[in-house]
Amino acid sequence: MKIVVAHSPDSDDAFMHYGLSSGKVDSEGLAFEHLLADIQTLNEACFQGKYEVSAVSFHAYAHLADKYLLLPHGSSMGDNYGPVVVARQDGPSSLENVTVAVPGLLTTALLALRLYDPHVRYEVMPFDKIQDAVRDGSVQAGLLIHEGQLTYGDEGLKKIVDLGEWWSRKTGGLPLPLGGNVIRKDLGPEMVKKVSRILHASIAYSLSHRDEALDYALQYGRGLERDKADQFVGMYVNELTLDYGERGRTALQLLLDEAHTAGILEQRVIAEYA
Repeated sequence: MKIVVAHSPDSDDAFMHYGLSSGKVDSEGLAFEHLLADIQTLNEACFQGKYEVSAVSFHAYAHLADKYLLLPHGSSMGDNYGPVVVARQDGPSSLENVTVAVPGLLTTALLALRLYDPHVRYEVMPFDKIQDAVRDGSVQAGLLIHEGQLTYGDEGLKKIVDLGEWWSRKTGGLPLPLGGNVIRKDLGPEMVKKVSRILHASIAYSLSHRDEALDYALQYGRGLERDKADQFVGMYVNELTLDYGERGRTALQLLLDEAHTAGILEQRVIAEYA
């Protein structure tokens, strides 16, 4: 049986799946195909149930819980760091009367921004164009995800707010859940369990063979130097990725509940794990 594992072309996702994609982890007779696409594209594809396993934004998961279960591993959480709103040094220092370029309507980054400022104005732009657009002045501010969180200062941009820092203060130290891996319910309990076991083993292999997994992930680092790539991978592939734990599960449910209370999600969603 072929299982498509869809994930973003980023160094942290590449690192996470290295054990499986390199053949270092036993696939137990299953044929895995890795499909790479940006997170907004993956979010949209999951509405059609297109892939057996996919990375998704937790914001998107809230609309997909009828079709997909959350795998109990594979999450990306910002532990007192996360998506950051930036501007030029001569630009705004707050969000008042500012339009922010954001990386997609279903991204958790936008969800967190709307919780931070319910009145924020925003426009959608491909995530990898936002930093340049802020720098050249075509947008007033931008919401950066992925490597941009580490590199904006090198490009002369300043921080307006780090949403991971804000969330940590707001929640008494909980991490900001950004994205996770989901698996289609219609695969059935036994196949779900089997695929989950294999993907967990892939993450565990990468974390215990860090140098070789990082060598592989560097090709997806969009020009990051090795030390910066190592820092970025460490931010989003760690013990919370191996298992949400009580802290991660509490943080995700709180995020979903806050989104419902704020009217961003029409219905309350209870996170359901494989």
